[in-house]
Amino acid sequence: MSHLPQIQIPEHAQEPSQPNLSTWLDTQHRVMWYYMHAQPRPCFSPDLLSELSSFRDDMAHRLDAPEDAGIDYMVLASKVPGIFNLGGDLALFRSLVEAGDRQSLQRYAHACIDMLWTNISGIDGRDITTIALVQGEALGGGFEGAMSAHVLIAERSARMGLPEILFNLFPGMGAYSLLSRKLDPVRAERLILSGRIHTAEELHAMGVVDVLAEDGQGEQAVYDYIARENRARNGFRALRAAKRLSNPVTREELIGITEIWVDAALRLTPRDLRMMERLVARQSARGRDAA
Repeated sequence: MSHLPQIQIPEHAQEPSQPNLSTWLDTQHRVMWYYMHAQPRPCFSPDLLSELSSFRDDMAHRLDAPEDAGIDYMVLASKVPGIFNLGGDLALFRSLVEAGDRQSLQRYAHACIDMLWTNISGIDGRDITTIALVQGEALGGGFEGAMSAHVLIAERSARMGLPEILFNLFPGMGAYSLLSRKLDPVRAERLILSGRIHTAEELHAMGVVDVLAEDGQGEQAVYDYIARENRARNGFRALRAAKRLSNPVTREELIGITEIWVDAALRLTPRDLRMMERLVARQSARGRDAA
């Protein structure tokens, strides 16, 4: 694998940032980086999801422009030290469940699926390779978001898992669909029901993480991967298309599973919600520590 020099992102190269999302277009290597930094908790808040939606629309416009958009890769990463994303907005979940607000739960879940579908589909089948770079913790929806990319790269100290079973729920935004393709249905179910947090090394051995990078070398690992794909891009793209055809994850499947998730969420008991509240406190504390 060829090694490119470490890339130092110059401040003037940053595109206009939003409060929860920053982007940078590396024109030399045709890579669009987009970095999450949600406030006040590093989770998939409605504001972050809205900004991701705007980013997706902007990318679709760029890629459909008559002139060359200059983008072959999209990399989802985080600017929060030690945290990729802690998952769903549990404080919002709790309030919506207590209010019995099915419509808002559905709307939130569908926004999460839109974010995943950006990665899974390469923006509705456009010629883009999507990459997730995990440096730190990716929990619940954060892990689902990372798995939705065509390529998952993680630093060795990264930790990922699906803790939803701890408050009597299941990860309803793509975990089973994605894991059952990456592993198999039996191992996917075991991983989801365990609630365990796994190391990147463990997940790499399972086949969930595609590239294991040494700590501090995640960005370099992204460029190394890009160099490898570029040497045989036609073959990589054709294989990816064959995978989609032979065992597709469809948007309809993902949306259907969110309906099961909404029903299950509305059946949570006060005891379950108290456990969720404890996890909200942990999310908040991790956000303050990272800040």
